[in-house]
Amino acid sequence: MTVSAESRSGIWSGLGQFLLGQRLPSSHELKERLSNLGGLAVLASDPLSSVAYATEEMLLVLVLAGTGALNWPVPLSLAIIGLLAILTISYRQTIRAYPQGGGAYNVARENLGTKAGLVAASGLLIDYVLTAAVSVTAAVAALTSAFPVLAPVKVSIAITVLFFLMAVNLRGIKTTGRLFTVPTLFFVAIMVGLILAGVGRFVLFGSATGGETSATVNNAVSAVTIFLLLRAFAAGCAALTGVEAIANSVRIFRPPETRNAARTMLWMAIVMAVLFVGVTYLAHQFHIVPRPNETVVSQIARVVFEDTPLYYAVQIATVLILVLAANTAFSGFPRVASVLGQDGYVPRQLSDTGRRLVFSNGIVLLAVLAGVLVFVVGASVHDLIPLYAVGVFLSFTLSQAGMVLHWHRLKGQTWLRSAFVNGLGACVTATALLIIAITKFTHGAWLIILLVPTALYIFNRIHRHYEMVAEQLSLEGFSTPDTPMKHTVVIPVSGVHRATLEAVAYAKALSADVRAVYVAADEAAAEELRAKWRHYVPDIPLEVVQSPYRLVVSPFLRYLDQVRSDERQLVTVVIPEFVPVHLWQMLLHSQSAWMFRVALLFRRRVAFTSVHHHLTR
Repeated sequence: MTVSAESRSGIWSGLGQFLLGQRLPSSHELKERLSNLGGLAVLASDPLSSVAYATEEMLLVLVLAGTGALNWPVPLSLAIIGLLAILTISYRQTIRAYPQGGGAYNVARENLGTKAGLVAASGLLIDYVLTAAVSVTAAVAALTSAFPVLAPVKVSIAITVLFFLMAVNLRGIKTTGRLFTVPTLFFVAIMVGLILAGVGRFVLFGSATGGETSATVNNAVSAVTIFLLLRAFAAGCAALTGVEAIANSVRIFRPPETRNAARTMLWMAIVMAVLFVGVTYLAHQFHIVPRPNETVVSQIARVVFEDTPLYYAVQIATVLILVLAANTAFSGFPRVASVLGQDGYVPRQLSDTGRRLVFSNGIVLLAVLAGVLVFVVGASVHDLIPLYAVGVFLSFTLSQAGMVLHWHRLKGQTWLRSAFVNGLGACVTATALLIIAITKFTHGAWLIILLVPTALYIFNRIHRHYEMVAEQLSLEGFSTPDTPMKHTVVIPVSGVHRATLEAVAYAKALSADVRAVYVAADEAAAEELRAKWRHYVPDIPLEVVQSPYRLVVSPFLRYLDQVRSDERQLVTVVIPEFVPVHLWQMLLHSQSAWMFRVALLFRRRVAFTSVHHHLTR
């Protein structure tokens, strides 16, 4: 039983609807917007999830100085939360000033110039790729802490999670918000419970477990240098990546968009501050230090809940929130890329919305880039963290500096106060950026510093291409040529069969000047084809081009160049092609028609078309 082309098309359409959902009309865009709670789940899960690794990254630096340095995590976490407060206030102003979204790219481009905007955009895009990679890798680390047997397949698990997130996001924003709201609330609830129970345990029983947890650390007290503290601060600043996602995606909130986005950002900052400081405090009080095969959060949960179901609830909640944190990138990356696409700095296909009114191409691209990165580093969180935060703090600084000029240009009643807030944000984030770049430079930050100018070069090359295309397609100064054009149709043939005769019939309908060309590697085969051609197609001339090296396309192109040597000559190449019933059967044939089409793309004054003869079995 054969399946018609229409049936195959229906099967693929049905499969797409099953996997991605029913295609939505553009008029449904407003209905796909998110509530504040949905926006928190989709956009704020990245900074919320940072409690799973930010404290641990600070401790990994501090333990280098021995146990004496372990008194510093809480003060450092408070400094990072202070920076978060400044960023939150500053970005709430950005949300109100730029309700169309776009975040740092739009702000920097409008106020600091196109180059500054592109630098901010490159930093954001790089950081979104790292966010997706770091989050799923940290989720797998939390999973393997509870279930060590899964450690050998952690790379496969991480890549599978990335492509699961891709599939969920391709189904639309509303679906994503519904699916991720409950896990986000579960994580917040279980972590608040962990912090309260941990504080209660410390008050009642003290830190009796500290000797066990710190046994792997050098007890010698080394000098705690300023550089060491700055390195620990830079590592902890990974907690702040993702706080800009809400400002980049204001338009995904329900009306009034600016109020809802600003309110959600405040919720995010408060919850994150409580969780980050709380986890860091417990790690300090229980003398928790990093272990190779167990995360800091897992160790805290073991101390507080021991080996009870609540411990596993903490690990499951951590895995879920880290998976959702990667989803922040799946929301932010496509939106920034779509704005760049509209301006012609990345392929314009990244601005196209898919069947569920999301930027499908950007979602797929992010999954591929993050998957490659996870594979290259072997799903190691500690290899990825040094690359983290450089790009996003670069965009933070440019965005805040741009907002200062924005307020100065508007000169409203409260412009000085607003400019001061954003100016303070710019100074603080610039200082943090300098610290991060210096302290992480030899640990991998040099790669990000190199990638930003590379991205700028690519952006500018793409933009110049689009400008060149627009210039050459412009109708300005264009006039229709007065001299008549000559039209010749050329048919490349490999044999005389039904597909060939159907192509001849089509060619005769296009022009009175029709020629057939056979590229011959063997004279006997050529003579046999001539005889058959004279019998079936006596009215069309057949040209035989010799090919001593058994090439097909190149000799045909040389013949074609002779035909179109006249500037007034137009040539249409009609390619006979048979189509098998099943896709796998195409692998059994040479696909020479495809090679002809690719080669003809770059020939001027040449059009080409395929005449398909469909096989039935």
